[in-house]
Amino acid sequence: MANGNYTYNPAEIKDKTVSRMRFELGDTMVEGNSDTAALTDEEIQVAIDSYPKSWKKAKLMLLESLYRRFSYEVDTKTGPLTLNLHDRAVMWKEDYLALKKEIQQESCSVPPFAGGATNKPPYFYTGMQQNERAKG
Repeated sequence: MANGNYTYNPAEIKDKTVSRMRFELGDTMVEGNSDTAALTDEEIQVAIDSYPKSWKKAKLMLLESLYRRFSYEVDTKTGPLTLNLHDRAVMWKEDYLALKKEIQQESCSVPPFAGGATNKPPYFYTGMQQNERAKG
């Protein structure tokens, strides 16, 4: 893990800050630095800066990073102790896929109504087959 800062201040979760992102991700145990926290402050800040207008996309970026990072960990059993480390990756991936689906649904656009969306004349119109030059 990279050497970085690990901070969390519950008073800052009202604003869109590193602490709020930690709160939303559940990565609030920063006392042990890289032993207890999954992300550094710098990693979180890069995600926030990458998507300044979309908090959810920044969060999605971090969730993808987390599930890919933890996907390499294997389950371990030593005597009566069993560590299911792969479950963490599964949890992060489920959160990632749920948020990705939510973002995709929000960005879904509905095609405009055909009747008044454009200023073009209609393709078919009354009298279109009448020949004004024909004598009749």
